[in-house]
Amino acid sequence: MVEGPRAEFGVIGGSGFYAMPGLSEAHAFDLDTPYGATSSAVTVGSLRGHRVAFIARHGEGHRILPEEVPSRANIYALKTLGVTRILAVSAVGSLREEVRPLDAVVPAQVIDRTAGRPSTFFGEGAVAHVGFADPFCPAVAEALADAAEGAGATVHRGGTLVVINGPAFSTRAESHLYRAWGADVVGMTALPEAKLAREAECCYASLCFVTDYDVWREDEADVTADMVMARLAANVGRGREAVAAAVATLGGRPRTCGCADALSTALVTAPERVPAATRARLGVVVRRYWGDPDAGGGS
Repeated sequence: MVEGPRAEFGVIGGSGFYAMPGLSEAHAFDLDTPYGATSSAVTVGSLRGHRVAFIARHGEGHRILPEEVPSRANIYALKTLGVTRILAVSAVGSLREEVRPLDAVVPAQVIDRTAGRPSTFFGEGAVAHVGFADPFCPAVAEALADAAEGAGATVHRGGTLVVINGPAFSTRAESHLYRAWGADVVGMTALPEAKLAREAECCYASLCFVTDYDVWREDEADVTADMVMARLAANVGRGREAVAAAVATLGGRPRTCGCADALSTALVTAPERVPAATRARLGVVVRRYWGDPDAGGGS
């Protein structure tokens, strides 16, 4: 367990959001976890009177593909620091006419179209099945939406985010399929973050900034990386302002959502039957229920 730095909030910055300049008394820590190193150094400091830990999802200089993001390490590190609420910021493409580029979306639902990404802390002798019917914390989502509106963004509350593997953007057929499914936006990074945050009993919501209309709209230029980065640059300031305001709103409030007790009905394997190495690897994720791994376990 990491000693020293502690934080109440975790912030995961996506494309274009590589630093949190508003942090005071900030120090960067290179944290290693049982799941490897984090995407970037974890910068811990104070924001609006609350301790915040910031991670750049794609690393300094944007070096990490969506499918390569070490989400287990990122979420585990935040959990180790004491984080209970995670605010994520990302770029998405719109699947709806009324959801325009430069708008913000705070989704309520998600469709998983990823493959090959480790999406659980469990396995190797330990089984858990968390509830995921409502994948985003409503309290954090509301705070982010209110804060984004306060920062001047046009905000769409709720709706469905499709998460694709990438790194290529959608085909035209896929884009039309997602629209037929009733999805509103498409992105590449909210999963497995949201699933892992639920297993870690952290509240999690995503503030998504729209950069394009994907490829379904015939009278609009198809999405390109240059287009995404240019439009993200216009919203980075709003994203930072929204995160800071949401932290101020949520800071010190008790958690009344189900996120805080997600594992209470999810753990299937009795701890005495879990291999010692697996129990040690799970560490802070299960410590509340299974105690310190050094106290014993399976073999």
